[in-house]
Amino acid sequence: MNSLPVPKQSTSPIQNSEVETFLSTEAWLLDTWQLDKWLGMFDPQARYQVPSTDGHHLNSVESLYLVDDDYRQLCFRVKRFDLPQGHAEQPHSITQRLVTNVLVHSEQNGVIDVTAGFSIFRSRHGVQSQYVGRYEHRLIRVDGELKFLNRKSLLVMPGLGVAGTVSIIV
Repeated sequence: MNSLPVPKQSTSPIQNSEVETFLSTEAWLLDTWQLDKWLGMFDPQARYQVPSTDGHHLNSVESLYLVDDDYRQLCFRVKRFDLPQGHAEQPHSITQRLVTNVLVHSEQNGVIDVTAGFSIFRSRHGVQSQYVGRYEHRLIRVDGELKFLNRKSLLVMPGLGVAGTVSIIV
């Protein structure tokens, strides 16, 4: 999606508002750890991807991604958060997500290309960390509702720094 067309002013404001509400709802579900409901925002053909901090321009075949889950793997990731083996998030981090600059770039053949900026503030065991980046999403409409077809989180940071790992959904 690096070569997305510049958003056109003719894009429907209702569509922009709908996409903004969709992404705000997603942020709220993640911050309140309602991961089963969050998973319901994905199409069964969806992917969840987080490229390495230095490999934004590469695909998952050319570069090692931090996360590259198909829907089945994503379902397992969600379940693991509540298992004792998921100790990296037991107890869960406290997070607050800010999603900004939501832009609908195009809609072709029912696929909507969207970008947005994000900042995630995370608190865990008295340590504060922040993830900053850009989303590049592909959405589709299923039974009248928006769903993720591809959810990509591009971290625009020189590295993971204090956070060290990505144990939350970014």
